[in-house]
This record gives sequence, structure tokens and C-alpha cells, in this order.
Amino acid sequence: MRHTLILLMILLSGAFGVGAAHAEPVANPVVALAGLDKVTGRIITFDVYIDETVQFGALQITPRACYSRPPNETQRTSVFLEVDQVSLKQSVTRIFTGWMFADSPALNAVDHSVYDIWLVDCKQSSDVPPPSER
Repeated sequence: MRHTLILLMILLSGAFGVGAAHAEPVANPVVALAGLDKVTGRIITFDVYIDETVQFGALQITPRACYSRPPNETQRTSVFLEVDQVSLKQSVTRIFTGWMFADSPALNAVDHSVYDIWLVDCKQSSDVPPPSER
């Protein structure tokens, strides 16, 4: 009876992930983002390198970190972004700093009246050359 109880506890702990080892998140050099221009209804996807700033409409987007999990684990893709708005007078105002999650895009979204931005994926490479090669 005691052996059965121990065996049951071992099986249950494995089934619920108790004590299971998880691999470290994978740091990625490229972020795949999507953006919606609410005025035109146009959606575009674009790649951005970590610490590179790109312009999307009146917004400047700078990813600082992008993490994913190894393929054999549940995906939890996340990016840390800084988003600035550039006014017509060229003044810059930070409107977002924080983490975005690919599996929950509305959880921590950029709050802007004209543009939506969301994380699509983190990538190890891109067809777009890195900023140093442009």
C-alpha cells in the first residue's frame, strides 16, 4: 500500500509539472511585430532588431529584449518594448514601456488612438539586414 501511494505521488507530480525542469528562455536578436493603422485599415508585419528603432506612422518602436522557449516547451514569447510618439512639432513622448506577450496581445497593449502594435514572434534571423549593414 505504501509503495502504491509513493508511486501515485510520483506520477501526479510529473503530470502537473511539479519539480519538472524548465529550460532557460531563449534570447532572440530579431522581433517580428505587426502594426495596424486604424485610419487606413492597413496591417503590416515587420522585423526589428533588438535596440534598433523603427518608425511606424507617428510611432518610434524600440525593442530591448525578446524571449521565446525551446520548441519542446509551451511557447511563451515575450518582448520588452519602448514606444514613443512623435508630434507634428517633432517633440517625442514615451507612450509605452513594458512587456508584450504573443499569446495574449491585449494583456499589455500600446494604447494609441490611431495605431495598434502587437508581437508576432521572436526570431534568430531576418531577411532584413541588421542596422550595421545598411
